[in-house]
Amino acid sequence: MEKLQHVAITVPDIKKALDWYRSEFDVETAYADDSWALLQFENIALALVLPGQHPPHIAVERDKAELFGPLISHRDQTASVYIQDPWGNAIEIMKAKG
Repeated sequence: MEKLQHVAITVPDIKKALDWYRSEFDVETAYADDSWALLQFENIALALVLPGQHPPHIAVERDKAELFGPLISHRDQTASVYIQDPWGNAIEIMKAKG
């Protein structure tokens, strides 16, 4: 069975969004900077991204993510490629860790 790694939503202000989500939910901040943040829930992560930086998307971990295209390395030490489903939804295919 595949692993859904995170869901990404756009927000206009990362700091304000972090403050709101941390005040409303019991989450841990896995990563945060001025352009995006990752909040860890028990069963999935929520990425907060700025409009135009990353599309709203779901991210799926795959052992052979490179089969979907050239992987791009990210500052959080992950690597992935974006694809679209037949309806235009963005899906990030992430290289499985370890």
